[in-house]
Amino acid sequence: MRPKPRPPRGSKLDPYTEYIDHRMSEGLENCVVLHREIKARGYRGCYSTVVQYVRPKRQWRQPEATLRFETAPGEQAQVDWGSLSYIGEDGKKRRVWVFVMTMGWSRACYVELVRRADTAAFIQCHVNAFEYLGGVPRRCLYDNAKVITLGKDEAKRPIWNQRMLDFALRVGFEARLCPEYRAQTKGKVESGVKYVRRNMWPSIRFTDDADLNGQALEWCDVVANARIHGTTNRVPWEALAEERPHLGRLPDRATLAPYLRTDRKVSKDGFVSWEGSHYGVHWKWVDATVQVGERQGTVEIWAGDERIAVHPRAQQPKQRFTLPGQWSGLPRGDNRPRKEAIAVQIPVGEVERRSLDVYELVAGGVA
Repeated sequence: MRPKPRPPRGSKLDPYTEYIDHRMSEGLENCVVLHREIKARGYRGCYSTVVQYVRPKRQWRQPEATLRFETAPGEQAQVDWGSLSYIGEDGKKRRVWVFVMTMGWSRACYVELVRRADTAAFIQCHVNAFEYLGGVPRRCLYDNAKVITLGKDEAKRPIWNQRMLDFALRVGFEARLCPEYRAQTKGKVESGVKYVRRNMWPSIRFTDDADLNGQALEWCDVVANARIHGTTNRVPWEALAEERPHLGRLPDRATLAPYLRTDRKVSKDGFVSWEGSHYGVHWKWVDATVQVGERQGTVEIWAGDERIAVHPRAQQPKQRFTLPGQWSGLPRGDNRPRKEAIAVQIPVGEVERRSLDVYELVAGGVA
């Protein structure tokens, strides 16, 4: 009598296949992320089992060929914006901007998520990235985003964003553009944006913006910069330790503060609108253009080199902060001053004015 065949043995992955199928239905096909998530749920099997399960369910994609080039330590960082979307608590589709800076030699990266895609936010991300990475590279390579270039002149030369270019001069790095229609030139950071989208973003859990960036930094610390890089076969953290002596020193934040502020106009009722909330200033600044910046959880409002108000940063949209003495001295009744009497001229900020010839030196043109 022949022995009965044994029933097939169960896999350690079986209790987690429903979860994997659900995550794949949401668009997540990255096995590294899926393995990381089910490990947190108790999975004790190997990574290859996850790959074998996921591979037949993936959509096939045509591989892309890219010409790769290498740079010396401290020579170059590559920078890019990316847009990431999500569904908010109200069920509406929203997006945040992701800033990625990748060191060309060590492949160490910095990631920051921001709500605004303006020049002030872009510069702030640079400062945070330089601090995180430990210094300033000799040049930064960009695509043709509007925060870098405003287009081209009649001679087909880039029209630089002068505030961004002045910041580069002040900090001490050369700004360069990758050739038009050849984003592969910036391949390291382009891969970095894809890596963020596929590896970090699916595991993000939304609370507030501060926690969102806390999760992004933790991902940089324990995943992106702690792995063995597929091209260099080195851990980026370890390579960065060798690259840091080749980086320039970042000026102190007090020197850079004017570049980190955004222009806003004071409303008729004496408030400045910034990121969905309103911050009060003295009534004498009505109709004037002022500068708004963030510092250690507070919102500072400046008129040139004079700080005219400080408020706690709003924790939710549509909050309204009144400045003590905001309407002090405002005439009442028939003696109320005319509109033009309370509008004042704002002094020019302390961003240094330079000859256009100087900008040609820092803007290396097209890489």
